[in-house]
Amino acid sequence: MRRLGGGRRGVLLVAAAAVSLLLVLALAVPVTRDGLAGAWCSLTGSGCAPGGLLPGREPGSEDDWRLAMDPVEAATWGHYLALGDSYSSGDGAGSYLPGTTGGDGCYRSADAYPSRTSESFDFAGGFGFVACSKHKGAQLLEEAGDGDEDAQLGAIGEYTSLVSLGIGGNDLGFTPVLRTCMVRMPLVSGGVCQGQEEDVDRRMRAFDDTLDAIIAEVRDRAPDARLLLVGYPRLFPEEPSGMYYTLTVEDQAWLNGKVRAFNDRLRAAAQEADKEIAEEGDVGSVEFVDVYTALAGHEVTAEDSWLNGVVLEDLTDGIQVHRSSFHPTAAGQRAFAERLGARVEEGPGRELYVSRDTVDAAGPEALARDLD
Repeated sequence: MRRLGGGRRGVLLVAAAAVSLLLVLALAVPVTRDGLAGAWCSLTGSGCAPGGLLPGREPGSEDDWRLAMDPVEAATWGHYLALGDSYSSGDGAGSYLPGTTGGDGCYRSADAYPSRTSESFDFAGGFGFVACSKHKGAQLLEEAGDGDEDAQLGAIGEYTSLVSLGIGGNDLGFTPVLRTCMVRMPLVSGGVCQGQEEDVDRRMRAFDDTLDAIIAEVRDRAPDARLLLVGYPRLFPEEPSGMYYTLTVEDQAWLNGKVRAFNDRLRAAAQEADKEIAEEGDVGSVEFVDVYTALAGHEVTAEDSWLNGVVLEDLTDGIQVHRSSFHPTAAGQRAFAERLGARVEEGPGRELYVSRDTVDAAGPEALARDLD
């Protein structure tokens, strides 16, 4: 076989082949700019519109499989499902829902930000609240994989339009870290708190894969949903001014820094996932909700604190930091809800789409069945 190499003859032969292909395309498709461009896209994979759409198929147009919606519509056409750990369940806020307290309780509060958010918008399919105190991201994946009937991820349905998820604090061991920082002799055990940095950073890195897997699982179960990934708040003032129990100013600043660093990782994961959705012209979204400064002026050291202070338990195996320590009060949860509501209204800063077929099928009966 003769190879078309460099040189004038090779260039002419390539040009002739391209002209012949264009003539074939002109005969095979309607003689329009869009028709030729679309055929060229299909055959060569180049010259395609953003998102893989054929040129001439405007996003959101009648011949697009997607339906463009404003941010609130994209969040409320179906049902809202709240997932996560104690910061999302409302542990520490009081007003717990019946049957959610006790030794193994999830401590879901009527004052938690998911409850407040559900009351702020008219979700066509209602509200599902499955966030649970003490839960880890790894546990969410494990229970879903085992088909556990109480699995948080298992509650997601085809007609879920909004998912809020606050997870990772328990994977990082926030409570054990705080316990190590506080239950010590400050003048004898200096450096013990910040000495945990290597272990905390290692757990952060390990959680990256867990978070990616959770995002993928949510997207697989509810591709049309807006997934709002909720971060964690700063516990101490931006510039601590004195000791808090056994925590030095340096300890407080270090703990703030660890929360901020973890939020940065959550934000990066959400941005990366949403970028992929946008580039592929897909439906749904993944968005980060920043609550790091939501309690500004009302941190745990403030007179009007929106966080529970340290609560110690004297148990048989030693003094323990109670689970509700450093968790938002009802006022703190209200501040979270304001951040979440703003994100619902603002959206991800790009066009949002849902599948036409999914929305068309989301009638009252289908929505009710999907949330059960």
